[in-house]
Amino acid sequence: MGELVQFITGCHTRTARDYIGRMQDEKIHCSEVARRYDADYWDGDRRYGFGGYRYDGRWAAVAEQLIAHYQLPPDAKILDVGCGKAHLLYELSQQLPQSTVCGFDISAYAIQNSLKGMQTHLMLHPAEAPYPFGDGEFDLVFSLMTLHNLRLPELFGALGEIARVGRRQYVAMESYRTVAE
Repeated sequence: MGELVQFITGCHTRTARDYIGRMQDEKIHCSEVARRYDADYWDGDRRYGFGGYRYDGRWAAVAEQLIAHYQLPPDAKILDVGCGKAHLLYELSQQLPQSTVCGFDISAYAIQNSLKGMQTHLMLHPAEAPYPFGDGEFDLVFSLMTLHNLRLPELFGALGEIARVGRRQYVAMESYRTVAE
């Protein structure tokens, strides 16, 4: 078992969330819409996901922490499992311009609407399927708030692949027992 590190808490707590209001707002319906990971989730109403969030640079500090904590070299090879619109990968590529960054997600919409210049580093791929990379190919593999969407057998597959292709790994996830939660 690895160590507990908190790189993303600052980003997560930066915006106010009305948790009680969200639970009273047709939560199950909103969750079903969100789990399509299409335009509604990424750029639609806030009740379905990101709510049209426009990138504001907040992931730069997380990239800096990852680089320092994992002592990533200038030419690091980095993989993001469940990259979404690739905000953190973008910041890593800016801070380590000689690095090779790669990400994948199940959302074609997120990849097509990722930050400018990032599309060539991204691909459509499910987190639980075997990864098209060699053993230990990446200096760092990370997954933020993605793996909690998998069922246990899928989760074991994803964690196994993350461990296989990365020399170092960082995983952050939420937890719930049902889609209704």
